[in-house]
Amino acid sequence: MALAAFRPLDKLAAGLAFLLGLATILAALASQYIGGLYPCELCLEQRLAYYWGLPLLALILVLWNRLPLPLWYAGMFIVTGIFVWGTYMGSYHAGVEWGFWPGPTACSGVGDSFSFDQLNAMTPVIGCDVVQFRFLGISLAGYNALISLIMVALLIGAIVFQARRKG
Repeated sequence: MALAAFRPLDKLAAGLAFLLGLATILAALASQYIGGLYPCELCLEQRLAYYWGLPLLALILVLWNRLPLPLWYAGMFIVTGIFVWGTYMGSYHAGVEWGFWPGPTACSGVGDSFSFDQLNAMTPVIGCDVVQFRFLGISLAGYNALISLIMVALLIGAIVFQARRKG
């Protein structure tokens, strides 16, 4: 009976991770296209975890009971690894914003050559060390690090629940 209690928790944890990730990337896109917050290079790079991880996680969720268990584990470890990387990127960016370490040089300028006619068509270049929005003292990069960490915990929980159920 104790093992039966773990049965729905694996898919529930993975589903919660997916919904949290989907809400996060949609909020990031809304802050850009509706809220007018222009992302810097590191912001755009942090989004890659969601662009790669969420479709793979969605595929795993759709094929949940049809995937061979080794393939399921491989997919879940890959998704978890992607969001570990996302946690690192969010933490790194938050550290750049707080001045703990320097950011990449791509975040510090508009390039070497451009004409003045191109200035009208350019979007603003935001430095990676510029915080456009803080809530409760935490920047969006900081929240991304925390959310990615929560997603990693949920994904690891799903893997553990699956292992307990099958073991």
